[in-house]
Amino acid sequence: MSETQSEPTVIFEVKNGLAVLTLNRPEAYNALNLQMGDELLNAVIACDEDPAVRAILLTSNGRAFCSGGDIRQMQSAADTEGRAGAYLKKLTVRLHTTIATLVRMPKPVVTAVNGAAAGAGFSLALVGDLVVAADTAKFTVAYTAIGLAPDGGSTYVLPRLIGPKRAFELMAMNRAVSASEALELGMINKVFPAENFASDAQDVARQLADGPTRALGHAKNLLALSAGNGLETAMEFERRAIADCGRSADFIEGANAFVNKRAASFKGV
Repeated sequence: MSETQSEPTVIFEVKNGLAVLTLNRPEAYNALNLQMGDELLNAVIACDEDPAVRAILLTSNGRAFCSGGDIRQMQSAADTEGRAGAYLKKLTVRLHTTIATLVRMPKPVVTAVNGAAAGAGFSLALVGDLVVAADTAKFTVAYTAIGLAPDGGSTYVLPRLIGPKRAFELMAMNRAVSASEALELGMINKVFPAENFASDAQDVARQLADGPTRALGHAKNLLALSAGNGLETAMEFERRAIADCGRSADFIEGANAFVNKRAASFKGV
């Protein structure tokens, strides 16, 4: 299997409530290997557990966002063991736990897709509560191109965004979707020019980090619950969530700011 990288495969920084997670295997187009899987999961859990983290920005160094699972490491496992099933189970445990933690944590997540997002990178890109992309970004499901079934929650998320027939088309044909088409299909929220993309993505994430964290967390959770509930159940969850927000200092600040016609200064409490 490929060698362990001496420098971090995921750079993890927190500043003023915003955690920035940067995939850092640029020479390998940020392909996901076991080391990156471990480091990404550890960083995501740290964000979930740290009350000072109010929003997460997931991005990458280099020309690609993430080119998918590390095929060289898969091939090495197949050469050594005669098959890659055990290796793929180990890799998907890391990927799936990371994605589930990002989706379920009560903090907004922005994924900033600066380049190609393929395979596992495609799944990671779509996990954001907000997904922003450079105008040069490309999205490719990619799994079946090397004889693998899709993973990373893509069979759950993608058909809910674009419908099952379009989702199967992308999974079967593996064509690249441009940032503009991804926006038109409803896969992503915003496209920015590549030359200022890092700054624009930071601005989006910063707005969430400076927002009413508890209210944003409830909104995120209510949307996640809505798919499996009827109207009355959804409204009961809403009733409890809005009451919980009414106990927060951010609500007091927001109401006072509204009455006094000034900008609110939320603290995330």
